[in-house]
Amino acid sequence: MSRLVVVSNRVAPVDEGKTSTGGLAVAVLAALKRMGGIWFGWSGEVTTAPAPEPRLFDVGKLSYATVDLTPRDFEEYYNGFANSTLWPLFHYRLDLTSFTRRQYAGYLRVNNLFADKLVPLLEPDDRVWIQDYHLIPMAEALRRAGFKGRIGFFLHTPFPAHEVLLALPSHDDLIRALCAYDVVGFQTNRDLVSFRDYIIREQVGEIWDDGLVSAFGNVFKAAAFPISVDTDTIVRMAESAVKARQTVRMAESLGGRSLILGVDRLDYSKGLVQRFHAFERLLENYPENRGRATMMQLAPPTRSEVPEYAEIRRSLEEAAGSVNGKFADIDWVPIRYLNRSINRRTLSGFFRIAHIGLVTPLRDGMNLVAKEFVASQNPDDPGVLVLSRFAGAAEELTAALIVNPYDTDEMAAAMQRGLDMALDERVNRWQEMFAILQENDIEAWREHYITALDAAPYRD
Repeated sequence: MSRLVVVSNRVAPVDEGKTSTGGLAVAVLAALKRMGGIWFGWSGEVTTAPAPEPRLFDVGKLSYATVDLTPRDFEEYYNGFANSTLWPLFHYRLDLTSFTRRQYAGYLRVNNLFADKLVPLLEPDDRVWIQDYHLIPMAEALRRAGFKGRIGFFLHTPFPAHEVLLALPSHDDLIRALCAYDVVGFQTNRDLVSFRDYIIREQVGEIWDDGLVSAFGNVFKAAAFPISVDTDTIVRMAESAVKARQTVRMAESLGGRSLILGVDRLDYSKGLVQRFHAFERLLENYPENRGRATMMQLAPPTRSEVPEYAEIRRSLEEAAGSVNGKFADIDWVPIRYLNRSINRRTLSGFFRIAHIGLVTPLRDGMNLVAKEFVASQNPDDPGVLVLSRFAGAAEELTAALIVNPYDTDEMAAAMQRGLDMALDERVNRWQEMFAILQENDIEAWREHYITALDAAPYRD
């Protein structure tokens, strides 16, 4: 049986459930957990003299292969083109998007490096699954290095609208690289439409009646494969975590107040400042919540080397301080802002006792926090999900209270509606969303994608 080889920017060999991990890492682990295979990527280490060969080690059925980056590669590839160009562009933040040819050259150089290090580890019938925007050119690099097996790509971020993508000077090269794959997966149908729109409007290919795409001399499948969570595992975690010491301590600290909970990486795409202002508006427009509702925002830091992330942290601290200074009482602090990680088991317990799950990114590929919140709920007394229309999850979780994250009054009204919502309506909305998570869990996502990749023709 052919192996699955997953390639991501960062390899995170962690024990799922015992540490805090990003959505991509959890998804990759779940995809490889039963099948076995190789996980290849950057070690997270920056060294002046990287080892000439990948470091290899096994954990159970998985083999990990990691490479280090030089300071120049890290700056130009990771901090540069990946996170100062593609990340803001794909999240519709042209005002934060920068482009230099030096950084783009570094991006291509590291993709070629990854391909050169990976090819000696591959067998002819391996299926290679490339993850996310850091590694879009890698299929072309693998083909140049001689690999003829099936190569798939999955984009975890949004895919921008045609007019937004045109702002990137190298947009044509990037799309040509994307079209070198056998299967290109997107989070939502909205992302798929944006990709097809580029192909048609730039006249670089055509969309066939069966949905296949013909472009740049290649015929491949492009489709939406909405990523999900390990639903059953989260349910079990939440059932046990609600009795854990940290959850009990949290519940006691609330003193019977309603908990409005947000969990996000510290990133400008998450709409955290707007969220704080919306909670402030809740206290202004619905004063009965003063002293009766508490908002807790968990926002572990990320990409601290990128200047925009230091700015968002400063803005959040100022916003939280302003709200707390305005409304706090001797026995109540309106916003609890924690700039650190909490492990997933504890988090599932916090989700379970929360009255409102506040997931309001300005733009997000999927947002697995929304799905984890739903999976963690008590079926007999579930909380309410308030969800941004610009999160990919809104395409599936239509029974959430869908809001415009730029409209603080609308978000405040949705929070109030959630706090006031009758039990039968909360149960009905939760059941509708939970049924979707049961049908489309992380294993279904993996199987749907791998089935599509297996159907791709082998290249002679």
